Amino acid sequence: MYRAEIIANQSVQDDITEALEACVPGIRYTVLPLAHGRGGDDRKLGSTTWPETNFVLFAYVADTDVPIVKSVVAAVKERFVGEGITLFLVRAED
Repeated sequence: MYRAEIIANQSVQDDITEALEACVPGIRYTVLPLAHGRGGDDRKLGSTTWPETNFVLFAYVADTDVPIVKSVVAAVKERFVGEGITLFLVRAED
C-alpha cells in the first residue's frame, strides 16, 4: 500500500478527482481544499500579491493502483502545463 499525496493548483482539483474516481474504482481520498505555499519560483498564498491557492489530496492506494495514479496525474499535467501539479508516493503499512 502507498500513500499518494497530490499538491496542485486549485484550478485543476476537479480534473484530478474526477479522473482518479474514473480510473481507480472505489478510491477513497481526503482533500484539503486550501493550501498556501511556495513551489519552485511560484507562490500560492491567496493574497492580493499572490492570489492563487493550492489544494492537497491524500489517498492510500494498493500497489496495483500506483501505476494508474501516476498515469492519471501525468495526463492532467499534460493538459495543464505550468499549473504546478506534483505527486508524492510513500510506502505505507496497513
